[in-house]
Amino acid sequence: MAYDMKQMNSFRWSPLRMITWLVCLCTMSGAWSFAASAKESTKWVGTWGTAVQLVEPHNNPPEPGLSNRTIRQIVRVSIGGDRLQMKFSNEYSSKPVTLKAVHIAVSTGGGTIDPSTDIALTFNGKQEVTMEPGGAITSDSFPFTLAPLSEVAVTICLGDASPDVTGHPGSRTTSYILPGNEIKNVNFAGAVTTDHWYIIHAIDVLAPEHFADVVILGNSITDGRGSGTNKQNRWTDILANRLQANAATRHIGVINKGLGGNCVLGTCLGPPALTRFDRDVLDQRGIRWLILFIGVNDIGNSSEPGAAKQLIEAFRQMIDKAHAKGILVYGATVLPMRGHSYYSEAHETEREIINDWIRHSGSFDAVIDLDKDLRNPEDIRTLLPSVDGGDHLHPSEEGHRKLGEALDLNLFLPSKTNNITK
Repeated sequence: MAYDMKQMNSFRWSPLRMITWLVCLCTMSGAWSFAASAKESTKWVGTWGTAVQLVEPHNNPPEPGLSNRTIRQIVRVSIGGDRLQMKFSNEYSSKPVTLKAVHIAVSTGGGTIDPSTDIALTFNGKQEVTMEPGGAITSDSFPFTLAPLSEVAVTICLGDASPDVTGHPGSRTTSYILPGNEIKNVNFAGAVTTDHWYIIHAIDVLAPEHFADVVILGNSITDGRGSGTNKQNRWTDILANRLQANAATRHIGVINKGLGGNCVLGTCLGPPALTRFDRDVLDQRGIRWLILFIGVNDIGNSSEPGAAKQLIEAFRQMIDKAHAKGILVYGATVLPMRGHSYYSEAHETEREIINDWIRHSGSFDAVIDLDKDLRNPEDIRTLLPSVDGGDHLHPSEEGHRKLGEALDLNLFLPSKTNNITK
C-alpha cells in the first residue's frame, strides 16, 4: 500500500482518533491471532493411560461386585488441555458391561470432587452405553479444563456388570464404591474402598502438533510397587514432574504401561508384553518415545538357561515394530535381585547377558542404565540399601525417586527425536 506523506504529515492525531486507531489495530491483531490459532495443527495425545488385564479373583471389586453400583476412581494426568476423550475397556470380561452414566471432575481429595468442574460424558451422543465382551469404547470429545499433573475423578454408574472384570490391579490409588446411582454425589463418604482400577483405560487431550508421549512398557517396578498409595510417587510420576518443570519438555506426556508380575514372553500375570505390545504401545495416540524396562520376571521364572536369548529376540521384534512407526526406543537395564527368591547364579548370568546386550548391542536409540544407578557399589548384584523396598527386588519410595531422577531429559529434546526416520 502506498502512502501520501503530505497527507500523513497533515493528519491530526486527536485523542479520539488515536483511541479509535488503537482499537482497530488491536481488533485486527486479535483476528490475525485467532486465524493463526485456528490454522495450527492439533492431534490427540495421551495424558494418562494404564495397561488392562483380566483382574485376578482376589483383586476383583468387593462383594457384591460392580452391578448397579457407582464407582469413583482417581487418576493423575501428565499434560494438560481443554478438550478430552476417554477410553473404557471390557476386553477380558466374559459378559457385557453397561455404563449408565460416566462423569469426570477435578478431584479435591479422597472421594470428593469439585462440582463446578463436573462433566457428563457421552458416547455417540448418548450417556448410556454397553460394552460387549472383548470390546472397548471411546467417549465423544468434551470440553474440560485439565491442568498438568492434576488429579481427576472418574465416576461411573453401572447397570449390569461382568463378574470377571477388565481392569488394572496395581492402581496405587483408592477407588470408592456406593450402591445405586450416586453419579452426582459430591462426596463419597461411607463408600466401600478398594485400591484397584476397573474398566477405565485412557485419557487423551487434543493438543498442538508438537506435543508427544513417552510410553514405559514394564512390570511391577514401573507399575509402582514400592511407591506410596495415593502419593502419586511412582518413578514414572517423578519423570512427569521433571518434564513439566522443564520449559523445553512441558509438551511431553508420560504413559505408564507397567503390569505387576508381567513377563515379556511367558504367561505370568496379565498378557505377555509381546502380546500386548500393539495395543499398549503402537496404538498409543501421540507416542514418540518408548522405554523398555522389563524382563526380570522372565529371568526369575525361568527353569533352564536361555531366558536372555529369548528376551533379546523379543526385544528386537518390539524395536523393529516401533521403529517402523517412527518411535524412538530406549532400553533400560534390569535391576539387581540378589536376596530375592528370583536370585540364583544361573539367573544372575542371564541378567548380566541381557544387560550387556542392552548396553552394547547398538539396537536401542539410547540406553538408560538403571542398574548402575540403583546397584550397591559394594556388591553390584544387590540394590543400594537406601533404595531397597525390603524384598531386594522392588525399589522403595526413595528408590522410585532415584529412578525418576536418573533419566536424562535431553533424551526427549527435538535434536534427539530427529535422529530416527519418520
